[in-house]
Amino acid sequence: MSAPVLLVIAHGSRDPRHAATVHALTARARALRPGLRVATGFLDFNAPSVPRVLERLAAQGAEDVVALPLLLTRAFHAKSDIPAVLREARTRLPRLRIRRAGVLGPSPLLNAALERRLYEAGVRPGDRASTGLVLASAGSTDPEAIAVIAEIARELRHTGWCAVRPAFASASSPAGFPRTADAVRALRAEGVRRVAVAPYVIAPGRLPDRIAAGAAGADVLAGVLGASPELARLLLDRYDEARVPTARTAPLSA
Repeated sequence: MSAPVLLVIAHGSRDPRHAATVHALTARARALRPGLRVATGFLDFNAPSVPRVLERLAAQGAEDVVALPLLLTRAFHAKSDIPAVLREARTRLPRLRIRRAGVLGPSPLLNAALERRLYEAGVRPGDRASTGLVLASAGSTDPEAIAVIAEIARELRHTGWCAVRPAFASASSPAGFPRTADAVRALRAEGVRRVAVAPYVIAPGRLPDRIAAGAAGADVLAGVLGASPELARLLLDRYDEARVPTARTAPLSA
């Protein structure tokens, strides 16, 4: 039997950099595993849509698909939008087996990609002890997603940064996470000599641009995670996990 098709499901954006980054990432994953069929679908704004991709795969004779949410946390899109789209597709395409992989985070590979971007932006390993880090995510009101971001910040603090503060690009969360600019100012007020902002987002767009604007008072602004080698490897890890049921593999009805 042929391997299941990997369908990467991205949110989509009016910003053309978003789709370009998603396609670069999926191309990198494809290059890591020659012979694996990798497709890309979007929930909104960009084509092709997820339903259209699944219809095309079924028409071409595909029998098995692993649907991978290109999401860092289990928030609204992972818990509502994507399951609904896949349930509807399963009803329309009963001969196509659709399994849903877990979201990307948390993962040591994501932390490694984050640090890669910081080093590319000019932070050296020896700078950690004197550098405060703002972990800037897009933002969420979902308690599970908020808890994940807070835990990642705690983990990073134990890797040598003098301070780590989580921040949101969108409105402040129920947990009280500040905006990026406020987190930068708070670290300055605490006497931190050097401040770096690390966007914990996959692709460029409106919220990453808001993070960049809020980082104006920082010394270093890293790039988005993008098509990093670590992220491409993580796509394949989640795909492999979904092929054999594990605790991370989400049931289609969830």
